[in-house]
Amino acid sequence: MAQFDDAAAKAEWLPLSYVPAIELMLEQTHDGLWNHAMLSIPSSRATAFEGVGTIQAIRRLLEYGWNKDSPPLMLARRTLFRLLAEDDDPAYLFELGGKARPDIEIAQFGRQILREAAAATLAQAGYIDDPRLRGAARRILDRIADFMASPFGEKPWIRVGNKQVLAAEAAPPSIYTLHMLAHMPLVRTENHAVVEAIYEWITRPLPRQEAVQLVGRKLVDVPHLVLGDQLPHRNALEDDVPAGIAWLELLARLGFLKRQEQWVKMFERLLDDRDRNGVWHPHKGSANPKSNNPYVWSTYPLERPKEGEERWADVTFRLGLIARLAGRTIDLV
Repeated sequence: MAQFDDAAAKAEWLPLSYVPAIELMLEQTHDGLWNHAMLSIPSSRATAFEGVGTIQAIRRLLEYGWNKDSPPLMLARRTLFRLLAEDDDPAYLFELGGKARPDIEIAQFGRQILREAAAATLAQAGYIDDPRLRGAARRILDRIADFMASPFGEKPWIRVGNKQVLAAEAAPPSIYTLHMLAHMPLVRTENHAVVEAIYEWITRPLPRQEAVQLVGRKLVDVPHLVLGDQLPHRNALEDDVPAGIAWLELLARLGFLKRQEQWVKMFERLLDDRDRNGVWHPHKGSANPKSNNPYVWSTYPLERPKEGEERWADVTFRLGLIARLAGRTIDLV
């Protein structure tokens, strides 16, 4: 037993020795931030982690297996908790603030995005019992509940010029809200009614309108808002496999996956693409699937580009994780 405990203790240090994680950590500055940004991701032409934002970096370190007590996460948490505050200080808009001083509506809008993203990251890191995070989660859910109970909950679209856009009063759940809830099971239980309303919302067909919202006098893209089912059919999965897998993982963590037959079918389709050894391969072609979805960057790909069967390790691992989260038996091969 002592030998087992010793081996387990040593295994906890293994993620800290992973070279890409160390390289990402070394990009952090003395104030705990990465590139004085939050949600930005490296460009397709960037080398390694050039230009990555703080929230994206922390989420990726967590995916690498680093915990909330590791030095880079402890250094960054002060800023993340500060982002939970219900204020409109433009100094905390980071890259969302732009070069000119934003007006009050844009400042409020940007701070809400970062508030939800920070809450999601802190929840994933394991601060689920912290009263600051629980308070922020309650306020986020109250805002969504008020929206869904209002007339805008049924008809959130208004006409501006020749476009149908989301009204300023619309507050549908964001991908960050779902991520936060996925890692806070007690909050889901305590707020069962609004969580059920969110479930009904994300099972709706995606609207034809573009994801654009009226903010003050400006029309702003809102790709972070979840306006309906992100995986309604096979083509949606094949168009962006990494994003589809990320969506299925969120649903499994939320306890939603098994409640929708179509989602289960999408997952089964991915499982059908495994070989006799349980290794996933693309349904078509032999190229590694890619995604331009910023939410996906922190989770895929975690491995450096490789050749041979090792190329499929990321997706194969995620499918096993989703199966386990959904309560399925995992057969080791």
